[in-house]
Amino acid sequence: MTPPRRPLPLAAYLGLTGWMPRLVEALALRAHSRMSAPPERRAERLGQASAARPPGRLVWLHAASVGEVTSIADLMGELARTPDLGLLVTTTTATGAAAARRLMPDGTIHQYLPADTPGAASAFLDHWQPDLAGFVESDLWPRLLAACKARSTPLALINARHSATRRRLGRSFSALLAQFDLITCQNPQVQAEIAQLGVDPARFGPTGDLKSENAALAADPAELAALRAALGSRPLWAAVSTHAEDEPAVRAAHQEARSRHPDLLLLHAPRHPERSGKVAADWQAAGHVVARRSLDPVPAAQSSVFVIDSLGLTGLIYRLAPVVFLGGSFGDQGGHNPYEATRLGALVLHGPKVANAAAAYAQLGREGTARSVTDAHDLGTAVAGLAGPARSGPAVQPAQAAGLAAAIAQSLLALRADPPEKPV
Repeated sequence: MTPPRRPLPLAAYLGLTGWMPRLVEALALRAHSRMSAPPERRAERLGQASAARPPGRLVWLHAASVGEVTSIADLMGELARTPDLGLLVTTTTATGAAAARRLMPDGTIHQYLPADTPGAASAFLDHWQPDLAGFVESDLWPRLLAACKARSTPLALINARHSATRRRLGRSFSALLAQFDLITCQNPQVQAEIAQLGVDPARFGPTGDLKSENAALAADPAELAALRAALGSRPLWAAVSTHAEDEPAVRAAHQEARSRHPDLLLLHAPRHPERSGKVAADWQAAGHVVARRSLDPVPAAQSSVFVIDSLGLTGLIYRLAPVVFLGGSFGDQGGHNPYEATRLGALVLHGPKVANAAAAYAQLGREGTARSVTDAHDLGTAVAGLAGPARSGPAVQPAQAAGLAAAIAQSLLALRADPPEKPV
């Protein structure tokens, strides 16, 4: 039987990446250097492994960056408990790689995702030969998916979220999603969106957002105690995972809130720590005294902004700040995971653009643990009314991840053992 024709955008993508692989690979290598990833690992972008494949069965999970890696922390733990099963995790970004190093179970292998070219994809799959490939949320690479399908490697889409791109390019995504043997969605609305693209309902697995059920983020007790002692009763708030589009509003809001609380301190953690130098410079240009965590373990009394320029400290921030603005919500990023903050007792403020996490924010809004702000003035007014001293230690909600993570792990393992037949 003749296979169906690929939609034009998908065919064009595969044609261009096949016709100009060296250009695509050169761009991948350039991006690797630009994000300050280890230079000795550049060859991984070409599919050349820097580690040996473990013997036996191997599950490969791809999680693009920090948010995706964090969402599968408990799922990785569930899979790692399976006897005689190896686990490979790939990320696209260096910040995702750093998150993976913190969260991966012992024995898990990390590699950078290869460029989506014929040579890089083949070299990667020839070496690793995964028994199952799982892609987290929405980072789908057509050639890698096609290469897995050609090798009869079962495919899973894990924790699928809302996607405006998927809606705009419905025919192309219908063709991509038809290759998956298992799809788990963050909520029923996302499942309905994907079902409308013609996906067989039998391929849907457990529904629920892994991000909402992960265990609470960790924090170093000694550093937490030192910061609480240094801050005393000083009022503070936090801005976390901010992008350039969020930061003018954050600066204006902090200035407005300080008119009511002159000693107000902001803990500011940009989404990408490599931007911290510019972020600090922007604060200084606005007349603020800035401390940076990489240089000062605690902010000085005269500091009005403490820039958190190291990864892995959001658990610390959420335990300290009574109110947290989450970035990615004034620009076009679509918002970031609010559950990590609310689980540790912080009230979350966010801008109006949270399509990627709309259901989560709506739920938390009904519960009173998240609130939308429309602009810088609205954010400043909210901060002025909510900021307070560092919290002494909120009760952490019990982790519920075991239920959903275990259910998805079981579905993945069953898929690996006995993949359903794929459509002709």
